[in-house]
Amino acid sequence: MPRTRIKICGIRTPDMAMHAALCGADAVGLVFVGKSPRSVTFDEARAVAAALPALCEPVGLFADAAAEEIFTTGRDIGLRTIQLHGTEPPEMLQQLREFRIIKALPFDGTRVAGLENWLQNAPSNWAMLLIDAPPAKGLSGGTGHTLDWAALRRALDEAARHAGKPLPPVMLAGGLTPDNVAQAILAVRPWAVDVSSGVEETRGVKSPEKITDFCAAVK
Repeated sequence: MPRTRIKICGIRTPDMAMHAALCGADAVGLVFVGKSPRSVTFDEARAVAAALPALCEPVGLFADAAAEEIFTTGRDIGLRTIQLHGTEPPEMLQQLREFRIIKALPFDGTRVAGLENWLQNAPSNWAMLLIDAPPAKGLSGGTGHTLDWAALRRALDEAARHAGKPLPPVMLAGGLTPDNVAQAILAVRPWAVDVSSGVEETRGVKSPEKITDFCAAVK
């Protein structure tokens, strides 16, 4: 099995970003969603991006923000990859064509909502499909809810058969922890995994020890 890539989302400080990179993270997520406990300011995000070593990438996460806001923020921080975690339509990617796009879609236990529309209409800068749990009230992610991995794998296989073409690389999120991520990888076979609440001491505060344990478990 190819190496599974790791994204640690909700990073807010340069020290924690460097720790994640040293543990083997391939990317860290910068959350630009004001109601999230993991939200960063522009200056905080720029400091994190500047602290990251080569080959560990900052990813900007937005939920239902205007394309102009996403473009300006991403350009000014120097981001190459944007994660859309709201109800954005595929057509929005045309306005963000300078970036590679990770699009998060929810899995409700039987299907990945909106996947058929994205497979039919997304332009070529749609670089990755992120699967997460359905959002809780007032949140766009980071709920800590674990998915039915076997059902998800079946749903992804069926979606690929129906589309008649391979899916984009899949990033798995949703309730992942150091204790269950290895099992999730074996069941779903994702290209990457994404964790936020599963490596926190308290809501919005990352645990260096849990990040270390999570990256070791993935490896």
